[in-house]
Amino acid sequence: MQYFTALKIGEKRVRAAQDILNKYTGNIAMPALALKDNNNNNWDPVGEENYFTAVKDQNGYLIAICDKNGIAKTVAQWFIEVRKDEIINKIIQNENIPEYNGKVILPI
Repeated sequence: MQYFTALKIGEKRVRAAQDILNKYTGNIAMPALALKDNNNNNWDPVGEENYFTAVKDQNGYLIAICDKNGIAKTVAQWFIEVRKDEIINKIIQNENIPEYNGKVILPI
């Protein structure tokens, strides 16, 4: 796929994921990755499917919506554990998004 075609598709998927995360985080979700990282000069947009995950850091918890490969499409950071749990419970209940349990690929 051509770079700009893949980028436009990926950006659309990132915006949709960001809109979902914004509903539950007070509009602080940021866009993350729109393209899959590959080493063969083929450009692929981030996957269409949505999974949520939380990553613990010294600053608290980051919540991300990613594709089936763990590529983060949108992130919101830093939450205390109680707030993180509230946000994730609402995402599960209202959006029916499953949890991703693998390695998450975040923007640098």
